[in-house]
Amino acid sequence: MSNFKRVTVTGGPSQQDVLAPLRMTQIVGSKPVLPAEILSTILDYVTVSDLIHFAQVSRRMKEMVYDDSRWVLRLRLMGCWNESEARKRAEAKWRQRAGSHVLPHEEQAERTGIGVNGNNNPALGSRKPRNDSQTIFDAGWEQADVGVNGHQQSVAGPADGFDAVHLSSNATTNHSSSYKSQDPLSRLDIFSQVRSIRGQARQEYGKIHGSLNPCYIDAITCKDHTTAMVFRIYRDPNHQAQMLANLARFAESDLAQGWLERQEKLQNLSEAFETAVAREFAQALETADVDGKQRRYAQVLAALNGGQKGVEIFTSNSPIVARKGELGDPLDCLRLGPPVKFSLQESQRFFTRLAEGFNEQIALIDRIFPASTKAAVTFLERVGKEVFSDYLSTLLDEAHRTGLEPYLEAVSGTYHQSLYMAKALRPSKDTGDDFYESVDRIIACAFEPHIDLYLSEEYSFFKRKSEAQVGEWERQLSEQDASMQSLYMSNVNRQADKRDFLTSFKKVVMMPVNVLPTFPLSSPFGGKSATAKALVNGENLRTNSQASSQMSTRPATPSIINGATLSGNRLATPLPEPPTTELSAKAAIMSSRLEGIRSLFSIEVALNLVHTAKAGIERAAVFYRAQSQFGEDARKQCQLIFVLLLQILGNRHIKAGFDQAVDHLAKYDPKEIQNHGHTEVRPLVTFLELVNVGDLIQQMLDVFYEQEMVAPRLTDRNDFLDLAVKEKKKFEQMLDERVAAGLNKGIEVLMSEVEFVCATTQKAEDFNPDVAGATRADIMDIGPSETARKVVDIVSSHTRMLVGSTEKNLLDVFNQEVGLRMFTALCKHLKRQRISVAGSIKLI
Repeated sequence: MSNFKRVTVTGGPSQQDVLAPLRMTQIVGSKPVLPAEILSTILDYVTVSDLIHFAQVSRRMKEMVYDDSRWVLRLRLMGCWNESEARKRAEAKWRQRAGSHVLPHEEQAERTGIGVNGNNNPALGSRKPRNDSQTIFDAGWEQADVGVNGHQQSVAGPADGFDAVHLSSNATTNHSSSYKSQDPLSRLDIFSQVRSIRGQARQEYGKIHGSLNPCYIDAITCKDHTTAMVFRIYRDPNHQAQMLANLARFAESDLAQGWLERQEKLQNLSEAFETAVAREFAQALETADVDGKQRRYAQVLAALNGGQKGVEIFTSNSPIVARKGELGDPLDCLRLGPPVKFSLQESQRFFTRLAEGFNEQIALIDRIFPASTKAAVTFLERVGKEVFSDYLSTLLDEAHRTGLEPYLEAVSGTYHQSLYMAKALRPSKDTGDDFYESVDRIIACAFEPHIDLYLSEEYSFFKRKSEAQVGEWERQLSEQDASMQSLYMSNVNRQADKRDFLTSFKKVVMMPVNVLPTFPLSSPFGGKSATAKALVNGENLRTNSQASSQMSTRPATPSIINGATLSGNRLATPLPEPPTTELSAKAAIMSSRLEGIRSLFSIEVALNLVHTAKAGIERAAVFYRAQSQFGEDARKQCQLIFVLLLQILGNRHIKAGFDQAVDHLAKYDPKEIQNHGHTEVRPLVTFLELVNVGDLIQQMLDVFYEQEMVAPRLTDRNDFLDLAVKEKKKFEQMLDERVAAGLNKGIEVLMSEVEFVCATTQKAEDFNPDVAGATRADIMDIGPSETARKVVDIVSSHTRMLVGSTEKNLLDVFNQEVGLRMFTALCKHLKRQRISVAGSIKLI
């Protein structure tokens, strides 16, 4: 038998109580709780009806459903929420409550839209709660006093909140009867009744939902489009279009699963209605019923989706689109040659017809379409793409294929005409100033594919043509007698000649030469063509007093130079065509007076190069003056053309002529000249005439630079980094260097001639009368000797040639240097003479 004893257990359950262990058991458990972010995301994909049911689950769920931001999002999707309006309302409300005390829980209730006692209106929080066994949610219950008297009152307009969602079996019947009690016309402008109020977004959305949701559900569930509720309730097509537009707008707030399928079904319904209305509108166009059916159905289409379908039908049937070939054929602008020429008259006819037809269609658009459709802008874009751009592309492509010069004229000319056409177009009543901006944009888009090619071809054309002109001049010189020397222009007023020539040059430079055919080059001087021909042909006309006075003082061109007949040493060349303008006539006269230096460089070549550059710059400057998007590229291209003009005219033409003249001066030896009967040193005369003509060409370029580059603001003379400014300074520096080098060599040649004259013509008895046995009476003649007279004539005749052709500072330096060197030469000569006492008087 064991000696162990049981220990008495205290504090445990009584063995007599069977339920004691159960009572001591603790049930530990937890409810699964989702984070608020996940719940909020789930609620975004729940239908509005399910949201209302979900709000009845708990207070927490109700707060999440009634959150104002959730309903503001739906209003934003429909375009009904105006944040600035909501801010103004909130600020006004806070200013009204500035002096009153608002409890914190009331502020929270106002923000969330939930009353203190669970109602949706904090101001009515103490009102008797509604019977949840019959109605889940009705935001307009309190305001409409529904349930206070135990029955539902009829309302004329949309409820201020959601319609009642019933749980009973007759929910559909009650809901349908409540919807039919509303005024159908009030649903058409339901969006205009919505206000942007913070804290009231749910109620405002409820207005829209109550008015449009039944029609929306019916539209996406009906099997036949003709039986849809929209067409049963509304018989007017305009009202039907407005309701379908409202439904499409309301569908934007549908975020629940399957929203894409529902929107597609609603879109099919709208497209079927649009097709039927568009068919009626097209029939009205055929009958020309402008103020009747055309306007009516255009308004229906505008109310449905903006009316673009009607605008497309109208544009497609417009005469200037459907029969655009009647406006003009672009190939008619190219006159097949040879050579091929571009006719601006034909393109002008096209633009005139296009502008007239466009203005007629705009007048019809103003009568047919409402302003909201923006039909004029759509019609303008269609015409610009299918009519204007097609015509322009065909014309420019064909012009580029046939010839480069017609292509350049076509691009610049049509662009200039397009700008004038844009000013002739009549804007619609609903477009305003934006209309002309749209026109400029369409013109720019049409020319954009061609502008880069045009600018590059413009530069290449000027380069090839200028080099060809200079090359042709050089070729002609190589065929002529290269030994021809200069002819001295004696007893003439060079400064007056240059001033007269530059006056005519300025007149011509200021004229447009190629933009429009109404501006011919010779029009300002058309009355002087007979005078120009007579001057070129050598006739002495007295119509111009200044020209006649200058012509009378000039000797006729000699036919023999250096003892050789010109006609025997030159190739027989036909007489040139007589000039038809004052400038070309004076250029020919100037050229005939400077015939002796044609073997060095030609003023006619310089004038032709300037005119070629002027034509190219004016064509390209059209794009810059129009302030288009191509303006900067056009400006740079104009500068490049001017730079190329200076390079070709300076390096290839003028520089070579001065170098050749200086070379002639260096090779001059007065001992090799047999005939010293003239008072001029012909190589020096040639060079001084070159200085005179070079100064004239420089002044021509200065005038051209000021009027063609600076005046239109194609370049800035104060910008030392500008391409045109740098090249112009380089040209002037080159000319100054050649003139300085030639004058230095010319002074040496002149002094050599003076020494030769002194050595060969000075008689021994001039300063020593006793050698010839002369009497004392003979030495009473104290006048200058014959040698002194010749020296004075030679020096004075050459120094006068620079008057008016160089700057005063350069002329002063030249005269001082000639004086110093002549004094040295005379002193050297006098040292070789034997001077007697009697001859010293004559020397003094």
